[in-house]
Amino acid sequence: MRNHGGDGRTVKTTETAFTIIEGLEELDGARVTELADHLGLANSTVHSHLTTLYEMGYVVKEGDEYLVGSKFLKLGEAVKERREAFELIKPKVKQLAEETEERCQFIIEEYGRGVYLHRETGEQAVWTDSGLGNRIYLHSTAAGKSVLANLPESRVTEILDQWGLPALTENTITDRDELFEELNLIREQGYAVNKEESTEGLRAVGVPVMDGTDELVGALSVSGPTHRMKGEWFDREIPNLLLGTANELELNLKYS
Repeated sequence: MRNHGGDGRTVKTTETAFTIIEGLEELDGARVTELADHLGLANSTVHSHLTTLYEMGYVVKEGDEYLVGSKFLKLGEAVKERREAFELIKPKVKQLAEETEERCQFIIEEYGRGVYLHRETGEQAVWTDSGLGNRIYLHSTAAGKSVLANLPESRVTEILDQWGLPALTENTITDRDELFEELNLIREQGYAVNKEESTEGLRAVGVPVMDGTDELVGALSVSGPTHRMKGEWFDREIPNLLLGTANELELNLKYS
């Protein structure tokens, strides 16, 4: 069972239904038996849930294989449109990707993880596992560390207690004291860097985005391969570009 910090009162059938949906997504579609084996559930249980989800339009069938349906796209768009800030940020992500020719993304914090809400790729961008809706550890990415640096220390401690500091590469910060030192530096300079801490060969710069009341909205980042993300481009130009973009967004949010 996933630990999202709730009070422990869950409905088993609801949990099973979403476990099945997530299982379908993990397998990129599956037959009943294949999905049941993957999840360790009875065939009859999986079949009953899939039948219900199919009738509601949340899964589709191709022959005897079930796949996640496009009805979830509507729900995803509703999440992005939930706050005015999310829609104001979207064109800025595209602009940053075009200007840097790298990959740009915007994340929010949810249940102590980072969630990709917007993503755009420039002409030179490399592909990594940063699809919309994907969840990431906050301590190992530039955007994630920007988020942590702008949360109350008590909230950061809760997140670390819940998710720990797993090492994704040999460069990932896995010591709490070291992480808190870096968060202090991020607050001082206004931006965070990721030097191959989440993916070998990948570097990134991230900045927080605040709303008109100085509440954290999320974080922007630009990422690319180490052979391009270096020197003045990495140390000054991208940080300044991101800080300027974040400042524009904050002014728009304050006075919109």
